[in-house]
Amino acid sequence: MAIATNETLLVTGASGKFGHRVVEHLLTTYGIPASQIIATTRKAETLADFADKGVTVRTADFDDEAGLVKAFAGATRLLIISTDALDRPGRRLEQHLRAVSAAKAAGIKHIVYTSMPNPKVGSPIPFAGDHRGTEEAIAASGIAHTILRNSWYMENLLMSLPAALASGQWYVASGKGKTSHTAREDQARTAAAVLASGSTKSATYTLTGPEGLSADETAKIISDVLGKALEVVHVTPDQLKAGMIAHGVPEFLAPLFVSFDVNTLEGNIGMVTDDVENLSGTAPQTLRQWANANKEAFGS
Repeated sequence: MAIATNETLLVTGASGKFGHRVVEHLLTTYGIPASQIIATTRKAETLADFADKGVTVRTADFDDEAGLVKAFAGATRLLIISTDALDRPGRRLEQHLRAVSAAKAAGIKHIVYTSMPNPKVGSPIPFAGDHRGTEEAIAASGIAHTILRNSWYMENLLMSLPAALASGQWYVASGKGKTSHTAREDQARTAAAVLASGSTKSATYTLTGPEGLSADETAKIISDVLGKALEVVHVTPDQLKAGMIAHGVPEFLAPLFVSFDVNTLEGNIGMVTDDVENLSGTAPQTLRQWANANKEAFGS
C-alpha cells in the first residue's frame, strides 16, 4: 500500500495500548515524519514520549464536541479508535457521533474507524449497536472512510485463561463455534498502514487472524505451548453466567462476558480474511506464535 507524503494524520486514544502502537508504527514502520502526526488523548501529559519526538499532542474529550473540532483542526486523515465508554448504554455511540460531527466540521478528508465483525441488528453483543450506529453515521457524513472490523484480540484470552490454567478447567458456552483471534500488534500495524496510505476510496475490511479456532482447538494450542493440561468444559450460557457470578464476576458484567460466547456459538466471529496481510504487507500471527511469544503473560 502506498504511503501518504503530504497528509496530516491524527490518532485518537493515543495513550491506550492500541493507539500508542498505531502512532509508533506510523513513526517507525511507515516512516511518517513526526511533524505530520497528531496524537490525542484525554490527558495530553500521558503522551510526553511522543511530544519529545516532535509529534503534536492535543487533548481530546469525546464528551466535548467543540473541543474535538479544535483537536482535529489541521488534520486530513483521522483514526477514530472506539472508546471504552460502556458505563451507560448508548454513551459510547453518543461519543462517536460527536467525533464524526467534529470531523466534518474540522474538514477531515478521510476517517478510519475501528469497528467489530458483524455489528448486525440482533447481534448478541450488547455494544454491537454502538459500532453499527457509528458506521452508519460515518457513511452518512459524506466523508471518505475505511471501516476496520477488528476481530477479538488474542490478548483478551488473558482475561480468562490464566485462571482456567490454574484450575485445569475452562468453562465455555461457545460450543464448536470458532473465533479468529488477532494479535493487537497486527491490528495496530494495519490501522497505521491504512491511515498512512493516502487512499481516497471508501471500504470496509474485517481484520482477522489466519485461522478460526474453537475453544477446544484453542485450549489444545495453549496447553501444548505452556505444557499445562487444560480441559474445556462445555456449559449452557445460563450455566456460564451463574458460574461467573458465583466466582465473583459482578452481576451486571456477567451477561456481557457470556454474550461473547453466544456470539461465537452463532458463528459471528469465526470468519478468516487476508485483509491484515493485504493492507499491512505483513501476515498476522497465529495463536501458537503469539502464545509462544507471551508465555510470561500466562504466568509461565
